[in-house]
Amino acid sequence: MRYIIIGAGAVGGVIGGRLAQSGNDVVLVARGAHLAALRENGLRLVTPSGTETLAVSAIGDPAELGELRADDLLVLAVKSQDTMAAVAQWGRAPVAGGGIAADRLALVCAQNGVENERVAQRVFRTVYGLCVWLPATHVEPGIVVAHSAPMSGILTVGRYPHGSDSVISEFGKRLSASNFDAPIIEDVMRWKYGKLLNNLGNALLALLDTSTDPAADLWQACRAEGEAVLDKAGIAYNTEAERQLVQGDRMTVQPIEGAARNGGSTWQSLARETGSVETDYLNGEIALLGRLHGVATPVNDLLQRLVTEHARARRKPGDLPPSRLREMLG
Repeated sequence: MRYIIIGAGAVGGVIGGRLAQSGNDVVLVARGAHLAALRENGLRLVTPSGTETLAVSAIGDPAELGELRADDLLVLAVKSQDTMAAVAQWGRAPVAGGGIAADRLALVCAQNGVENERVAQRVFRTVYGLCVWLPATHVEPGIVVAHSAPMSGILTVGRYPHGSDSVISEFGKRLSASNFDAPIIEDVMRWKYGKLLNNLGNALLALLDTSTDPAADLWQACRAEGEAVLDKAGIAYNTEAERQLVQGDRMTVQPIEGAARNGGSTWQSLARETGSVETDYLNGEIALLGRLHGVATPVNDLLQRLVTEHARARRKPGDLPPSRLREMLG
């Protein structure tokens, strides 16, 4: 089986790099300066145990592969705002023996948020969910950092909307042999909704200067809104206690000299000045469900707007005092 990692940033780069390290056939899909660096120098994978440069194939477009292979597994790791375009592009790629990827190949959504699988299923017949617990950083072209040890991450996988099969079970085995824990579960979306609640804090980490004020009250208010919305909507989600039981001591962030863990995926998007963030699919998901089910979500509404404005203005992360956010919330 060949693994095509669509979006070789922090998450996709670490997953692809670890799979390549354990002898799997991997193709990384990237763009811009990151693609150029991958082609020229390979993928530099930094972990607590050291740094390795991997000679992994890198492309920018499915046309560069000609026809896809019948044994290809597509792993989608782009930010949620880019999912629709990526799914449309890769879904129409031709497959050896006839047909197109959307009909013949499976796609795994290795992404934060809960909308990606639904978007993908509009095009692809076979879709899987992957709940990403993977502290990773990508702020420099050609370089990705995996911060935790002994496992690089816990990647809970299952078929969308529920169930499992031999394809995802084989992928789970390959991940488990590549420095990840990869439980195969029947209710992957319940885990992804639980992760969504944690990802609501990404906006706070991206916006706030917490050097002297940790803003724990804002985080608690943000998550409380999320839980209230999911409860009102009747949407199941795993608890923090359940997650901790699975994680145990197998995944702990470790210090890496010269590679600080400054923030999550949203912080990194602002730091790279990409001009867009996935906040509409994180805090915005809670805002949407709140409107649909009559639950007020003022904290998540404001965070969604502020982070989006920061991204469009290409403002650097961490320039807002928590006191200012409290004033804006009244």
